[in-house]
Amino acid sequence: TTSPEAVAQLLRHGYIQAPRSIHAEIGKVRPGTLVELASGREPVEHVYWSAREAAERGLADPIVGTDDEIADALDAVLRPVVRDEMVADVPLGAFLSGGIDSSLIVALMQAQSARPVRTFTIGFDDPLFDESQVAAAVAAHLGTEHTELRVDGHDALALVPSLATIYDEPMADSSQLPTLLVSRLTRQHVTVAVSGDGGDELFGGYIQYRQRGSIARLRSLVPSPLRGVAGASLGAVPFPGPTWLATAADRVAKRPLSAATRLGAMLAADDEREVYLALMAQTATPDRLTGPRVDGAFARAALAGPWLDGVDPLTARMLFDAVSYLPDDILVKVDRAAMAYSLETRAPLLDHRVFEFAWRVPFAAKVRDGIGKLPLRRLLTRHVPSALIDRPKRGFAVPLADWLRGPLREWADDLLHADVVRTSDVLDAAAVQALWRQHLEETADHAALLWSLLALCGHLRHEHDSRPATATR
Repeated sequence: TTSPEAVAQLLRHGYIQAPRSIHAEIGKVRPGTLVELASGREPVEHVYWSAREAAERGLADPIVGTDDEIADALDAVLRPVVRDEMVADVPLGAFLSGGIDSSLIVALMQAQSARPVRTFTIGFDDPLFDESQVAAAVAAHLGTEHTELRVDGHDALALVPSLATIYDEPMADSSQLPTLLVSRLTRQHVTVAVSGDGGDELFGGYIQYRQRGSIARLRSLVPSPLRGVAGASLGAVPFPGPTWLATAADRVAKRPLSAATRLGAMLAADDEREVYLALMAQTATPDRLTGPRVDGAFARAALAGPWLDGVDPLTARMLFDAVSYLPDDILVKVDRAAMAYSLETRAPLLDHRVFEFAWRVPFAAKVRDGIGKLPLRRLLTRHVPSALIDRPKRGFAVPLADWLRGPLREWADDLLHADVVRTSDVLDAAAVQALWRQHLEETADHAALLWSLLALCGHLRHEHDSRPATATR
């Protein structure tokens, strides 16, 4: 049975948080825990390592030092961790995007290797999403044996029919496509790949850690009752809404109508945690896309996780993501994509020694003047010229909006019109069709939310097609 709460989480945030799964009767084991099973007894969860406790210990014992001294301390912790992760009796390489995290890991690998490290990246024809030239330049400077693959929407189209099988449940991070492609490429050459995952959540890489933005200023200036009124008014904006209104929002604000309802939710929020949940949502009103069985589940489906009191809200955001977004989106994406090709992945930045060290580094030593990951940057500049790495951060993204209107259109159109959607009590078919139509007509960019819907529809179809035929006489 499909879990209504899981559907609610998926449509709001793009992933399903453990211990919940898409199946109402099945739970997932959370990071840092083990589950004891015994006949005749309910499962018992045991926590053997807690990210929150590690963070609280680190905050209580901060490192005092200059930027160079902190970089020295990071090197002393990270270098042996990287060396440990390089131990393998099969061929080993590394993902190299050209970003701070993967470049630093590769630099420390190369510094401790007697031969060139094998590195792998993919590039896109669209220059707005392509970082392959930067990765190649970093590889050339470090002296790695570098392999690059150029991809486009047709390469992704070949993969999308298998997403439901690979991921076992809906997971709607569209960077799963390039992750699958780079995993397939890497496995053609090596059996183990080292990655830079974790740097953003531990050292303040995402923009939501580097600045609080205009919403925080607005909330501080407007009295709470007025914020509530404004929030309720914006929350009432129809979504997907009529075409003329969606068109007006796109022309005036360059945003879909869902941006207005998210703004309303942030203004009306009671505390910083609710503000952050609204900020990180794909839409604040996913219930306008769902059927009757899901409509009542949204209140029960909010993301859970520790929110540190008594610290800067930006610090609290980092820990919240480290126990939610990181394991349930980023690591699920990478692990299942890699294992689809029998590729083992390792993430040195997520070794408990590095995690515990990172939380001893004061926030001001990680993020300053809108620039994050300062210790990682400082250490990396000892191996790579700063000119190669001082550039705006890009995610491992794909031009999804255009791909959905181009090479992925027929696949998406088939799923969003399938019987499994129309007859499901999970989605409102008319609202889904309105969203899809607006995106195709370029009235609004609904790519992220559509990808969640497509992940769900793909899963529902896969489940339907996998059921054994009922025996008849």
